Amino acid sequence: MTSLHADEAFLGHYQLSHDPFAPRVPGFKFFPAQRKPVLGQLHHLARYSQLLLVVTGPLGSGKTLLRQALVASTNKQSVQSVVVSARGAGDAAGVLRQVAQALDVSTAEPSAILKQVVQLGLTGQEVYLLVDDAEQLDESALEALLALAAGTPEGRPHVFLFGESSLIADLEQISGDQELFHVIELQPYEEEETREYLAQRLEGAGQGIELFSAAQISDIHESSDGWPGTINQVARDAMIEAMIASRSAVKRPKMGFTMPKKHVLAISAVVVVAVAAAWLIPGRSKAPTTAGAPTEQAQLPLGKPTPNVEFANSGQPTNLPMVGQPVMRGPLAEEAGGISEGDDGVPVEGSSATPPTVTTTAPPAGVPAGQPAAKPTPAPVPVPTVATAKPAPVTKPVTPAPAAKPAPAVVAKPAEKPAATVAKAGAAGSSWYSSQPTGNFVVQILGTSSEANAQAFVKEQGGEYRYFKKVLNGKPLYVITYGSFPSRAAADSAIKALPAKVQAGKPWPRTVASVQQELATTR
Repeated sequence: MTSLHADEAFLGHYQLSHDPFAPRVPGFKFFPAQRKPVLGQLHHLARYSQLLLVVTGPLGSGKTLLRQALVASTNKQSVQSVVVSARGAGDAAGVLRQVAQALDVSTAEPSAILKQVVQLGLTGQEVYLLVDDAEQLDESALEALLALAAGTPEGRPHVFLFGESSLIADLEQISGDQELFHVIELQPYEEEETREYLAQRLEGAGQGIELFSAAQISDIHESSDGWPGTINQVARDAMIEAMIASRSAVKRPKMGFTMPKKHVLAISAVVVVAVAAAWLIPGRSKAPTTAGAPTEQAQLPLGKPTPNVEFANSGQPTNLPMVGQPVMRGPLAEEAGGISEGDDGVPVEGSSATPPTVTTTAPPAGVPAGQPAAKPTPAPVPVPTVATAKPAPVTKPVTPAPAAKPAPAVVAKPAEKPAATVAKAGAAGSSWYSSQPTGNFVVQILGTSSEANAQAFVKEQGGEYRYFKKVLNGKPLYVITYGSFPSRAAADSAIKALPAKVQAGKPWPRTVASVQQELATTR
């Protein structure tokens, strides 16, 4: 499974009705004990404070959940809640247009909106104006919202901004020495709250907290720093890794029977060849010599060590008469000794390896005196000695049994190279993270227990994708990241530009410092 987003395989493996850790789960409501005082404080300040109210926390800290709880806990008969988003509409015109549309105001101007707020106040209704992703508001939008929060003597809306901590610096620059806003900073969950959060998420999808061990819950809490958005990501990665591990364990026995079959086939082929060679050897040594059979002049070839066998018209093997030693090539000849070759691989003239020319026919008439022209009969006499004395050296070089031995070595050698490559890639990734500024951000794409999968993903995507090794629940986890960015906003922008397949895994920004800390812990 190469894609780590919640697909049908993930849901089916755990028998989940939906992805329990999706960012937006309809009907999910979790409010830990520490958030209840914050909710009560917001209601109190909305009633008695004249200041704009700001709720800050990092990405995934639960700001949206708190905003939903605030809207749900208001009296619908006495409060009209207007929720707008600064994402994609962070200027004054975009924000005021959303507010005017919600309040049924024809003109998107602060004065027209305040006039409508006063009219609603006369009917006994207050207006709560809640802005999500407020860190994306520009200066003009912040000034317009501060003006709405100040209101008029006749009435004013209660303005709430939910955004990251960078929002505070922008408001301070506009406010100067004036006290125009009040800030509430959210705190991360405690470990017990993390456990309760996981339990409620899983119960909503049809399962229970028993899917995680106590050690896993503790590790999820530490890895996420207690922020709910990161808890979702880490918990989901842990479940998917467990699923992959269980599937690999099931498939492993099948793989165990595949390799021996190949070896058995190779060994069987060697045995068949060896048996065939053994059958041929005795046939050569027992072959009868037919003195009267018609013969021809023959010269042994230099290119290949063919057996010294010739089939006569009778269909029976006949040993050719030979003078001297049989011809052997290559390393087999060197082992036999007494054979030397020139630089071009051809036997040196005058050496014992020079192939003889064997003549079995009687020379023509008119041969000078002293030549054994009239003695064809004694020729077969040395044949039994030559044929029976040296059959083995001729046949052994042909035996293909030793040639099968290198086959396992050829298969085994490539298996060692990827291991060295894997180790080198992991080391290079770790050194790269260590060299980055601690204040930078990287985008975490996914985590996998297989380094081969991580390498394949990085190789496929290329570019700024890297991975590092950490330890999760005592087992290695290879985490793939993308890029290095000077701020969280830059990392968020990079996420939007990622391919749809990568975005499906819900990538999220994290600091380089947190990666370096995990690397130090792993070492």
